[in-house]
Amino acid sequence: MTNDKPDYQSQHKKRLSWMPWLYFSLKEKHLVWAKPWQDNIQQLLMQVETIHIGEQCFIAPEAHLFAERGRDIHIGNQCMIAADVFLHGPITMGNEVAINHGCSFDGGRVGISIGDRTRIANNVTIYAFNHGMSVDSPIYQQPVSAKGITIGEDVWVGAQAGIVDGVKIGNQAVVGMGSIVTKDVPEFAIVAGNPAKIIGDRRDK
Repeated sequence: MTNDKPDYQSQHKKRLSWMPWLYFSLKEKHLVWAKPWQDNIQQLLMQVETIHIGEQCFIAPEAHLFAERGRDIHIGNQCMIAADVFLHGPITMGNEVAINHGCSFDGGRVGISIGDRTRIANNVTIYAFNHGMSVDSPIYQQPVSAKGITIGEDVWVGAQAGIVDGVKIGNQAVVGMGSIVTKDVPEFAIVAGNPAKIIGDRRDK
């Protein structure tokens, strides 16, 4: 017979990693261990990568952030990055940005910019570069082009969506689940499909 108690704290950390919005409603008794845990994760990241992290953020220990010098990652205040996220700079995030589990972003040479209060659901792919497609040489030997991607403020990007290089998404737009965005999205527009097309206006909701 053992007196081992269930490891509730480890399970709670795992829960926060996959549902990071819960971090911002923790009671003081949980913040006693959760805040030092997060501070340590973020300090280690800033020591080994060119990453700038604002105040009151949450970054899951299972997230993978890479930022060489010149490919910085800037994270605003009160942002959350969930488990199994891959981020490669240059990426700039405003305040209160949420990136849910399984997302994959690469900023290419020009970068990805994400405005304040934008929410990005799970398994979204955003790559700010493209390969040439000439048949004269293999794809991997083709020159890479990069225009950058801009996502405005208060945007909602649904689960499993994809956004290609060169796209600009206007403030307060919505990208439907599973959409592939290949063209600019106007402010307030609701887009869906592959390729994504306008299906509504958020101001009508």
